[in-house]
Amino acid sequence: MSTAPPSQFDQSANNSGVSAPDPNRWRALVVIAIAQLMVVLDASIVNIALPSMQADLGISDADRQWVVTAYTLAFGGLLLLGGRIADFQGRKRMFIVGLIGFAAASALGGVSVNAEMLFAARGLQGVFAALLAPAALSLISVTFTESKERAKAFGVYGALSGAGAAIGLVLGGILTEYASWHWTLLVNVPIALIAVFLGLAYVKESRATGDTKYDIPGAITATLGLVSLVYGITKAESEGWTGGSTLFFIGASIVLLVVFFFIESRSSHPLLPLAIIKNRNRGGAYLASFFVGIGLFAMFLFLTYFFQIVLGYTPLKAGLLFLPFSAGVIVSAGIASQLLPRFGPRYVTFSGFILATVGMLLLTQLGAASSYWPNILPALIIISLGMGLIFVPLSATALFAVGNHDAGVASAVLNTSQQIGGSIGIAFLNTIATSATAAYVIANNVDPFDANAQVEGYVDAFMWGAGILALAGIIWVVLVKVSKKDMAAGDEAAVVHV
Repeated sequence: MSTAPPSQFDQSANNSGVSAPDPNRWRALVVIAIAQLMVVLDASIVNIALPSMQADLGISDADRQWVVTAYTLAFGGLLLLGGRIADFQGRKRMFIVGLIGFAAASALGGVSVNAEMLFAARGLQGVFAALLAPAALSLISVTFTESKERAKAFGVYGALSGAGAAIGLVLGGILTEYASWHWTLLVNVPIALIAVFLGLAYVKESRATGDTKYDIPGAITATLGLVSLVYGITKAESEGWTGGSTLFFIGASIVLLVVFFFIESRSSHPLLPLAIIKNRNRGGAYLASFFVGIGLFAMFLFLTYFFQIVLGYTPLKAGLLFLPFSAGVIVSAGIASQLLPRFGPRYVTFSGFILATVGMLLLTQLGAASSYWPNILPALIIISLGMGLIFVPLSATALFAVGNHDAGVASAVLNTSQQIGGSIGIAFLNTIATSATAAYVIANNVDPFDANAQVEGYVDAFMWGAGILALAGIIWVVLVKVSKKDMAAGDEAAVVHV
């Protein structure tokens, strides 16, 4: 990936000098953090509640995936458009609209009386999350104009991004066991309303200036292409990667996305300015984020299975066992926010990839007789420390020097890469695991639910997860060249040439 030539997108941050800091910026960060945590944990909070939802609403095994994928499809498919709407209509305004809509959709899901109502509510949550998430991330970028403060702000964001999924598993277990599955969705309503109240008071409005026309053909092809890709991937779980529906929808997505990039290269007001992804630093951040999404799901998905199926733990206990991961990410994100201004993002994040890969490799040593201590907890802590070092510099690099005009769409690309990567991770690694389990069953003539057969599948998934994280680290260190001096110079709108 080559470095993009100098452009308006690299020069528009603060051409007249650094503006005075927003006096409410730290209060605004609290609001943004609340919203980000809600969006991130909502992707995992329903996982532990899914068996209860299925039994209560009579959802079939074939259809239960839609509780997760209805959210994923809408979220991943609409993120780019959501980022552009936030840029043009006002990031604070769309942040508030996203919160209110997310609360309403959560309430609808929480009172669902049948499967169709629940699926529709989850899809609606995804629509408003696609508006809320890029607005939240871009607000950090435009609110914190000094590199050290921005690093601390991204430290908070990174900690929540990494720990949110684990927190969702814990909260989902608590609510399901002591209240009901309904509260895994209803809990969003008071959280969102508090964030709305505080956001109106403390978040400062910002929006793009200049060309603010919408690229309708680009929006249609990008949205349909991403939705088709995610849907095709979800079909791979039931039909396999060579299934007719899988190949059709993935093929259609490739065609649509090629058309999208052709449109963007010709449009005078593109939905995705190609200079954003052609810059090698941001392009490296987006690619690394994509592969992190794939690799990290190996840990969450299959450790959840291991805890409940192999060790026989309750949903609550299984969720609580992820708490050290959340703590590790929070600690390491705080360290990363201190290291970023001193050393720059390149090697801080590369160290994180090394730790995460080592931790995932430790999980490949699991057996049916393994226990939480000493076989799982050390690996969990090592991965979490690595993830904190990854998320903070990665987020900062993805939005580095992108300029006020395109902060929303740049953050949307980051969110899209994570979301699509996570979706691929679910389908791809689950296929790897089930294939390995089936091969073990045939070779050893055992029951498909035999613990050793199940663990054989998990271990294969962890091995692939380790390889994918290692690949992400290599991509990062090869492509990302931005230094601590470049990050500091970015505060004065310096153009970075790598």
